[in-house]
Amino acid sequence: MSILSRTAAAVLFVSVAAAHAYDPKATIADLDARLAKIGAARIDGTTDVAGKSVPTIYFGDRKINNNDDVVDAIRKDHKATATVFVKDGEEFVRVSTNVLTPEGKRGVGTVLARNAAYAAVSTGKQYGGPIDVLGTAFDSCYNPIKDGSGKIVGVSYIGHKK
Repeated sequence: MSILSRTAAAVLFVSVAAAHAYDPKATIADLDARLAKIGAARIDGTTDVAGKSVPTIYFGDRKINNNDDVVDAIRKDHKATATVFVKDGEEFVRVSTNVLTPEGKRGVGTVLARNAAYAAVSTGKQYGGPIDVLGTAFDSCYNPIKDGSGKIVGVSYIGHKK
């Protein structure tokens, strides 16, 4: 293979990898697959998250509240923000996130705004599109998280900064 052919192949590979890395639907699919690999979603008890007592969401035996390993892996692999929300009454509360507040702290304990994403996931549908997350514009994707009985118990989110 000539130098030119190798260079063209390398450019094509990098272009395809970059396109995949910034595809919100591919990124949310990766987040959801990582969570599903851990186990089925379920709610069991409550946990303190940023001073609030909220339902505890588990995937398999792993407690997700205040555990950021999966969302941090999404940031590392996709250069994306990621969050797991738990349903608490009519709200969805961030319990695991790499989204930072303006003060530079993880945005745990904050709630999903009443926006198009909220309207979609509340009825069991995916939302994909532009969204403002704690004051920053993102190309996003949100999926409802359901337990074994099909009840919505949370939401997964990813966003690529615009």
